[in-house]
Amino acid sequence: MKLAKHGKREWFGGGLIALALAATGAGIALFVHLATGVVIAVLAGTAWLALAAFFRVPNRAIPSDPGLILSPADGVVKDIEVTTDHGIELYEGKPLLCIGIFLSVLDVHVNRAPCDLQVEYRKYKEGRFLDARNPRCAKENESLVIAGTAHVGGDTFPVAVRQVSGAIARRIVCEPQPGARLKKGEIYGMIKFGSRTELYLPTGELIIPAVEIGQKVRSGTTVMARTKN
Repeated sequence: MKLAKHGKREWFGGGLIALALAATGAGIALFVHLATGVVIAVLAGTAWLALAAFFRVPNRAIPSDPGLILSPADGVVKDIEVTTDHGIELYEGKPLLCIGIFLSVLDVHVNRAPCDLQVEYRKYKEGRFLDARNPRCAKENESLVIAGTAHVGGDTFPVAVRQVSGAIARRIVCEPQPGARLKKGEIYGMIKFGSRTELYLPTGELIIPAVEIGQKVRSGTTVMARTKN
């Protein structure tokens, strides 16, 4: 396990603050009041560990089967629906299967590519910061979507992933620009502090969904769908 590079400012800066508070606590413990100083030092260390845990990146064994589409995020599947109201201009008017994943603050928050993906589209949208469990958050909250052509098991088809901020999340990190090539399971960004991630897949007989509402999923390992070929 390691810490996400996207949170370097937070976990490194938080570590410096925690170290200063711990040193202050040690001074209070030695020269003023033992119990008070110990409590300050312990709370400072505990707070930093909680912050660092949010930015954790556990080791994941990416399935080698070329016909699999993997989860782009850790969390719980909240909804599965076919929609044309996805707001992705690259696929305007085309029906897409949307699988929405809710991430709590306890989940791993890095996002991974669901498959080998040639990025052709990227769009950031300013918006509100409704709770990620609110049904309106997908349409009204700040979000960033990347989309392009997936290469899965010898087939090519459109795929998109949308990162959606939540009530606590206030920063979306997404590195790929149009022209980038992502490998299945590759970390490409994260949403900081509670959020929602949406996976968009084409409808039709080629794609077979493999998850259900309420299911716990893990990025880079849980199979969200597979190709029929």
